Amino acid sequence: MSGSHSINLIGGRGYTGSELLRIIAGHPDFDLGIASSSTTAGQSIHSACADWPDDGSTFTRLDPGGVSSFPADAWVLALPNGVARQWVERIRSEFPAARILDLSADYRFDSDWTYGLPERFRAQLRQARQIANPGCYATGSQLGLLPLKDQLLSAPVIFGVSGYSGAGKTPSPKNDPDVLRDNLIPYSLSGHMHEKEISHQLQTPVRFMPHVAEFFRGISLTISFELDRATSADELFMVFDKAYAGENMIEVSRDIPQVRAVQGTPAVHIGGFTIDERAPEHGSLVVVLDNLLKGAASQAMQNLNLAFGLDEHTGIK
Repeated sequence: MSGSHSINLIGGRGYTGSELLRIIAGHPDFDLGIASSSTTAGQSIHSACADWPDDGSTFTRLDPGGVSSFPADAWVLALPNGVARQWVERIRSEFPAARILDLSADYRFDSDWTYGLPERFRAQLRQARQIANPGCYATGSQLGLLPLKDQLLSAPVIFGVSGYSGAGKTPSPKNDPDVLRDNLIPYSLSGHMHEKEISHQLQTPVRFMPHVAEFFRGISLTISFELDRATSADELFMVFDKAYAGENMIEVSRDIPQVRAVQGTPAVHIGGFTIDERAPEHGSLVVVLDNLLKGAASQAMQNLNLAFGLDEHTGIK
């Protein structure tokens, strides 16, 4: 690889880290500095990411106190919620000009950080130095509600179903194939972090009910809403088609989109526009996306591309 910018990835072992490594491996403008992992230090990066060249690169063990030994143009933090601050403070102290992108929820409510939803904040992301990557459910929910946000009369209701990769690699009932077989698990039916995130970003309350299913990757969101006026399915389609006409990663259709169509892609599909004939101000729609890509890794790369003045879609297949 011979990119002009270097990236250090902290937390490269997880599903999102592996997807980011795959994208970096094929990116013409970014090189990997280090990929750190506390559990797989010393192991081959190729063993965790088949698309990584088998060049002898290994995962590094690193704590915040050691960042000064690894200068980089950008740092990506793929860490659990609640631990980013110690890394950010040390990176900012050692490398004031570096870009930092945090994949956790730690800075999504912080006005000093740019919220990384390119379809809404593209201008702010150009040259941004601190980027809070959105949550996976939050990404799809916002894209499904942004064209309607000024017409919402009451809190939308979002029924979300994610593949079990969204539960990470740490063993739990939500990623146990035996528990998930022929099953659907509801969880955090009030107060989920993404419910707060969506409400905060849209400046309107939402009700969010997440579930995990037995498929590995992808998210399906069925969104029910009440508008301040009557509408039709055709009108909704035209509103969304116009809103996302310039977004080549967003496909709007009248058909109900399916998860399998977006698995392994950076795309978002929005469709299934439906109006209640009994009350034509009430409607619903469906959004699908890949939680590991547009919900995390490919969106992170969109944001980094913008922050470095590159074409937004560079390196994203």
